[in-house]
Amino acid sequence: MSRADIGLIGLAVMGSNLALNIAEKGYTVAVHNRSAGRIDEHMADAKAQGLDGNTIPKYDLAEFVQAVKAPRSIIIMVKAGKPVDDMIEQLLPHLEPGDAIIECGNSLFTDTQRRFDYLKPKNIGYLGVGVSGGEEGARHGPSIMVGGSEEQWHNAEAVLTAIAAKFNGESCCAYLGEGGAGHFVKTIHNGIEYGDMQMIAEVYGVMRDGLGMSARECADVFKEWNKGPLNSYLIEITGHVLDAVDEQTGQPLVELILDKAGQKGTGVWSAIVAQQMGVPATAIEGAVAARSISSRKAERVAAEGIYGKPDRAKTDVTLADLEKALLAGKIVSYAQGFAVIAKASEENGWALPLATIAKIWRAGCIIRSRFLDQMASAYAKGEAVNLLVVPDFVEIMKDSHPSLRKVVAAAAMGEFPMICLSAALSYFDSYRQAKGTANLIQGQRDFFGAHGFEIEGRGADLHGTWPSTLGK
Repeated sequence: MSRADIGLIGLAVMGSNLALNIAEKGYTVAVHNRSAGRIDEHMADAKAQGLDGNTIPKYDLAEFVQAVKAPRSIIIMVKAGKPVDDMIEQLLPHLEPGDAIIECGNSLFTDTQRRFDYLKPKNIGYLGVGVSGGEEGARHGPSIMVGGSEEQWHNAEAVLTAIAAKFNGESCCAYLGEGGAGHFVKTIHNGIEYGDMQMIAEVYGVMRDGLGMSARECADVFKEWNKGPLNSYLIEITGHVLDAVDEQTGQPLVELILDKAGQKGTGVWSAIVAQQMGVPATAIEGAVAARSISSRKAERVAAEGIYGKPDRAKTDVTLADLEKALLAGKIVSYAQGFAVIAKASEENGWALPLATIAKIWRAGCIIRSRFLDQMASAYAKGEAVNLLVVPDFVEIMKDSHPSLRKVVAAAAMGEFPMICLSAALSYFDSYRQAKGTANLIQGQRDFFGAHGFEIEGRGADLHGTWPSTLGK
């Protein structure tokens, strides 16, 4: 009996596309699914694409496991949470020491760490793998972020490296560290994605409501921007989304979509973990908040009835201002995301390679963009953890932050919601201010008797002697 190079369980859209990708790269993949009908559908797709010869369907779980070469690498593509734990327990009786489970869903990294620790004494490897790129990426080449057992990573390395996206011939797949490292990096990737998408939406709002531009006109602008410094996957698809027309009504499709944005949890997780580690990630937090507000459609309609529609006179910002504002905001978002990754690396002992992370995000993933190559180069040189003080990005920010300032100011006066871009500007201004205002906060805390404070040049944890009349 021929044996598969790798196994895959879970043949929904992402899993099926990943299995087809594996087969297309010349590897034999065994496939299994809880429902037999989905296995049949997948095999029909594989046959139609001439890939059935590299695909081994197995309807029984035990037979599926035995169909994979030892030491086995078995990918599971099931819903995050309890379904992953259930699948692990179902697999365990059929696995042998040295085998590995590779979980490629959007799991919380602490769950991945727990599973890694649970399986390690059993000599079963566990890889928590972040996969970015959506359905298209899964089929033709995603960005792959691997965490877990290094030994089991090497067992699956050839397959995972082959199916990943390529940038200038380099595979966008890398091993990042033990335990939950891979899923952590994917979580922050998704947080940056949230910020990126929200900033684009805020700029679109100014175009639509402040400049009176049609969806088609907005589409043309985004397509043009994609030829310059903003070149990225999200800017590219924004042009396509705004250009799409509903066949039934002939109206721009975007104008028929309800303005309620959903979220799967990874953006929230990235905001929470940043707060827990004391790393400001205001762009991510703002994007999460914006989605939460958008979901309260009925409340927003009622509030508009109370306060009246915003008085949005034609704004004086230009398209050039909007382009530079978006560029500045994106850099801040990436700077915050990488700062969170750097702090997590320090706290968890992961030694996360920032340059490598930037490299594997250059193709395949949702946040791929032109300046990730510059980021990779900067981190490879060890220039700084925060991108805002890296020379290349300093020059970009010096040129673009005045436009960000102008756009945010115009949004405030024109009553345009701008949670994310305004948060990016506030972070930038706070980060580059040598003398802030936290001295007053520390003084207030000391006055309440809770904490001491530090006096410049005189040391820390001092307690002030306040005038006896103060507070009377």
